Amino acid sequence: MRLRRFTAKLPGVAALLAAAAVLIAGSETAREDVTALGAGLRAAGTGSLSDIGSLSGPGTPAGPAAVRGGAALGSQRPAHGVRARAAAADPAAWKLVWSDEFQGPARQRPDGARWVFDRGGEPQWGNHEWQYYTDRPENVSLDGHGHLALTARHERLRGMRCGGVGPCDITSGRIKTKGRFARAYGRFEARIKVPRGKGTWPAFWMMGADSDRVAWPANGEIDVMEALGRQPTTVHGAVHGPGYVAQGIERHTEPARGRSLADDFHTYRVDWLPGKITWYVDGRPYGSASAAQLRRGQKWVFDHPHYLLLNLAVGGDWPGPPDRSTPFPAPMLVDYVRVYAPERR
Repeated sequence: MRLRRFTAKLPGVAALLAAAAVLIAGSETAREDVTALGAGLRAAGTGSLSDIGSLSGPGTPAGPAAVRGGAALGSQRPAHGVRARAAAADPAAWKLVWSDEFQGPARQRPDGARWVFDRGGEPQWGNHEWQYYTDRPENVSLDGHGHLALTARHERLRGMRCGGVGPCDITSGRIKTKGRFARAYGRFEARIKVPRGKGTWPAFWMMGADSDRVAWPANGEIDVMEALGRQPTTVHGAVHGPGYVAQGIERHTEPARGRSLADDFHTYRVDWLPGKITWYVDGRPYGSASAAQLRRGQKWVFDHPHYLLLNLAVGGDWPGPPDRSTPFPAPMLVDYVRVYAPERR
């Protein structure tokens, strides 16, 4: 029995009591709806469900369970009941503190007051990636239609060095806000259309701003979105820290009816609160990680500012190599990047 259908018929305190009763009965979907109801009430200033919400556990299990309980990408069904009220109240709970809408003429570089470039090839990236990052407009520029285009191209430029990894004949783009903007906690969101093709590896992610003095992974890494061309229907989110390095704490989900992520733009986001990070795609949560779920030898390092990164890698240990079917040029289009802070009341 869906909690939202039950509580939508009950006003005020009665709805809270009904929510608590169903939650105590152990329904996972009830826990999600109680959390949504609490957010809506807090945003509207009508109460709190902190005591009930604390029963909902540390996070979502990884692996296949995360897929089974995951969000359906591209679903446009209108919200109703409890979640509709929470969604309606939610924008008032967040304040926009930083953004880039990528407005400007075609081939213009991204705003230098917001972004800086990463350049070069392996071994500095550490994943046996094939691409060589440049600051050329052919690889990183506005498209003149309100998007940033990070474009991978099959070409070899004079002076390229790739550390003996791959054929060293692919260029691409990677930018970051290091030294320009960093923040701890909030809502971090981007609307992105990923490229098609085996070997492509687009990402929207965050690194600890203390990376110049604290080595990875002790500085922390939050992967808001990663996608692999060989898995066109799957979006991945993860955190990496001490004791969970290579695999990280990873969550993933798939679109409904096998639709490829490359078919359209999707909104990728994390809500980062003290002790907990939750992943969303198109406004729907599909997993979380929390300090409470860490095992012995693992350390939660997500308590300090992180800066943002956007990049399009090609090849490497995880995505595998491109092949003859991979279309080049391969563009990753970014409609916007926005960062929100919780609204103080």
